[in-house]
Amino acid sequence: MEDRRRTLLVELSLWGALAVPVLAVEWLHLHEPDSTWQQLTGIAALGAATALHHRLPATAFLLAAAPGLAVASSLFTLSYGGALAVFAYLMGLRSPAVRPSLLAFGALAVAGTVKISVRQVDPAAEWLVLMGTLLFGAVFPWLIGRYWRQSGELTAAGWARAEQLEREHRIVADRARLRERARIAQDMHDSLGHELSLIALRAGALQVAPGLADQHRDAAADLRSAASDATDRLHGIIGLLREEDDEQAPLAPPGETVAELVERAAESGLPVHLVSAPGTDDNPRTEDRTVYRVVQEALTNAAKYAPGAPVTVEARQDATATATTVIVTNARPADAPAAPSGSGTGLLGLRARITALGGSFDAGPHDGGFQVTARLPAPGAPLGGTPVDVDAGFGHARRTARRRVGLAFGAAAVAGTVLIGGAFTWYAYTKTHAVLTPQAYAQLRVGAPLADVESRLPERTISDPPVERAPTPPPAHADCRYYRASGELFVSVEHFRLCFADDTAHTLVDKAVIPKAGTADQVKEEEREWAR
Repeated sequence: MEDRRRTLLVELSLWGALAVPVLAVEWLHLHEPDSTWQQLTGIAALGAATALHHRLPATAFLLAAAPGLAVASSLFTLSYGGALAVFAYLMGLRSPAVRPSLLAFGALAVAGTVKISVRQVDPAAEWLVLMGTLLFGAVFPWLIGRYWRQSGELTAAGWARAEQLEREHRIVADRARLRERARIAQDMHDSLGHELSLIALRAGALQVAPGLADQHRDAAADLRSAASDATDRLHGIIGLLREEDDEQAPLAPPGETVAELVERAAESGLPVHLVSAPGTDDNPRTEDRTVYRVVQEALTNAAKYAPGAPVTVEARQDATATATTVIVTNARPADAPAAPSGSGTGLLGLRARITALGGSFDAGPHDGGFQVTARLPAPGAPLGGTPVDVDAGFGHARRTARRRVGLAFGAAAVAGTVLIGGAFTWYAYTKTHAVLTPQAYAQLRVGAPLADVESRLPERTISDPPVERAPTPPPAHADCRYYRASGELFVSVEHFRLCFADDTAHTLVDKAVIPKAGTADQVKEEEREWAR
């Protein structure tokens, strides 16, 4: 309610401010508008425009321009010039689309052109004034309004972008915590699962050892079964904690190397052998935790699903030292039972981790056994893809908006320069081609027909003669023509009035000299006017 009251107060203040020039010109005796009803109609139109400029800015602009067009076909008025500029600015500020504004400008230009064409004035000069008024009194303020609107939209978009980044930052922090949980789960799976598998492997070896009493053999079998059950329960828990599609958080290197891992597995009874490619050391890239995890998971699966089968671990670098390939292969023992179905969590986690690092992972049957192959890029090796600039879209929108505003102002400036140049050119042409020299004027005789004097007359006449300075009124029923006595521009000069009778010969019936402004004759005329 308070906002509505404030808006109403602002609109009433705007209406009052725009109505002041309409009343002031009458007090200054400028005769704009010509009558009281025109004043009241114009003020009412300004009030309607003020009420509509929020919802219908283009309509409000046309309502504000209509009284000015009624007073002057060129729109160049002191009464409504300010209102024209104000509502053009508000139209640019309020209207999101450009098309309604362009249509409003076009409608105003057409209406002014039509009115100029039916009036007895110099149409070219009036049209140039109309275009200049539209450009400087309407288009320029509209462009300023458009600029402020786009500036506000960009500012709002910037704050929205900042809020979005803050929300994304919170989401990233939450996901980091989830990744930490997944990392702990993965670490539990890899480490504890591997140790439980080795316990089951040792229990299996103890179960088949010769000379062992039956009760100890049964205890070893129970131990192996319990270790396998614990491994399965661990898989189930890890499956609840891990996120299959989540990126794994990097881990610190473990405390042992791949060679030590293989050696410890061999000591537990797993027939495993580490092979290194020629030209590399015995433990290539063992500092990489991912390589360690690949070997650890493969040995765990071999001990669990293929006990007693020989296992080969091969880790080698390629010729360019930009990648490491790890291959773990185990055969299927002839007397091994059918492998139980596992959760596959470990292999899936390895695939996700290696893919995220830009490598490749493959695991599946191989020559009756099972093989795990992983290819990992070296640290610092270039990955595929190109960096993405997250601010590119917003920056492009900002540059586009500025470029459009700059082009619009540039086009308007060029158009204004052309109009001003054209107006001055036309002004100079009309004034200099309507000059009747004093010598030619002196040779004209009252009573001479138009055909005899027409050759001495200029090609143009004055469209806006200073009739108020004429020493005598023109004869009744006469066609009077007005000419300049000098070709000087932008100064007041004397004018000649030639009046021709409305007869067949168009006889020259009167000739008079109209003094320039500020001369003694003009002063006397003004004194006589004041005396009345």
